[in-house]
Amino acid sequence: MAVGAGGTAAARPAPDSVPALGEEFLWGVGMSGYQAEGHTPDSNQTRYMSRQNPDLRRYPDSADFYNRYGSDIDLVAGLGAGVFRMSIEWARVQPTLDGWSEAGFDFYDRVLDRLAASGIRPMLVLDEWVYPGWVADRGGWRTDEIVDLWLANARKVVERYASRNPLWITFFQPFNYIKYEWRDGDLDTTQIPAMNRRIGQAHNAIYDHIHRVQPGAMVTAAIAYFSDVVEGLTNTAVTEQIEDRIDYIGIETVYTPTLDLLTKNPLNWGNPDSWSVQPETIYYALTYYARRYPDKPLYVVDSGLYSFDGAARPDGYGRADHLRDTVYWLQRAKADGANVIGYNYWSLTDSFEWDGYNPRWGIYQVDIRTDPTLTRRPTEVADAYRTLVRERGVPARYRPVRLPQSCSLTDLPDSCTDPVTVPR
Repeated sequence: MAVGAGGTAAARPAPDSVPALGEEFLWGVGMSGYQAEGHTPDSNQTRYMSRQNPDLRRYPDSADFYNRYGSDIDLVAGLGAGVFRMSIEWARVQPTLDGWSEAGFDFYDRVLDRLAASGIRPMLVLDEWVYPGWVADRGGWRTDEIVDLWLANARKVVERYASRNPLWITFFQPFNYIKYEWRDGDLDTTQIPAMNRRIGQAHNAIYDHIHRVQPGAMVTAAIAYFSDVVEGLTNTAVTEQIEDRIDYIGIETVYTPTLDLLTKNPLNWGNPDSWSVQPETIYYALTYYARRYPDKPLYVVDSGLYSFDGAARPDGYGRADHLRDTVYWLQRAKADGANVIGYNYWSLTDSFEWDGYNPRWGIYQVDIRTDPTLTRRPTEVADAYRTLVRERGVPARYRPVRLPQSCSLTDLPDSCTDPVTVPR
């Protein structure tokens, strides 16, 4: 259902046209420190990769954002984007228990200086699933001690960068964070509730600190939305702890969990090949959270579509078409009452995708394994995104290339009894 006055459900007809997004709407691009910077210090992730697939350690520089941040930020500016999502890597700025690295902070100082010079607002992520190796040695998220350790670093980061007026994300996709800790062998099943609790404690404490240092700050924890039916098994364990300390709802949405997903092994649900690609997912996710949190603005902090090693997708669905279709549904959600304030595309360049370099998500292609120059090559998404930013969305009478499905697990039972449609 669409969002009615006060967050109540209302009918969702298929309009003949969709309004453009306003001048105040934020368009952004995302990157992750561990995935793109390269030159990575010792961390839980470098250790996992070394024991899981040592071949991946042959590419320690990834896309080398560490040395190429200036030209990469020029690419962001060239797209017309006004927000750049990036993580401040704990392992880089606090490589040992005894102190922080001024060289590590100096790198992020220079990145933020370049963003400011380009008129781009930072969206800073405090934790995107990576922590220092010395924290792993002390038990990581298995111990209560990590809350104090995490907060000591997070406060340093906040105090250094609050004056930059960033948007803040404390934890990126807590449910997936926990899932990977469990998958990687760093967390037992019995320890999952405790990690949920610790993430909630850390978020609430740093939220209060951010608002002391940066009055009027916008803070969230980004949610990877799966389904309204299983929220209690995914995000609710964290969101119910922090819902009084979030200023906007940060949403990640990539694929639609359709009914065929139920026949697949849950351990493979994080594999992009396991998911159907239905761009109306973003509509269901946005209207769900608009109903649940009617007083909170919504920001799509992560969205995109991959290709395999840069080749055309087997289903024939182009990445630029997917982007336009996605923005169409975002415009539909906003027109139906969802207070959507921004959208980030993932990602600026190809980079490490946790399981390897085969899935390519970048607006700019980088052949990390075969091209020592790491040249950035524009994909079809570059012109499509630039046009969307300039035109404030798709044309009023745009029609999606991929038609919506009925019965998405994202929004039950409404997607079965009252599925979204498009005009003929």
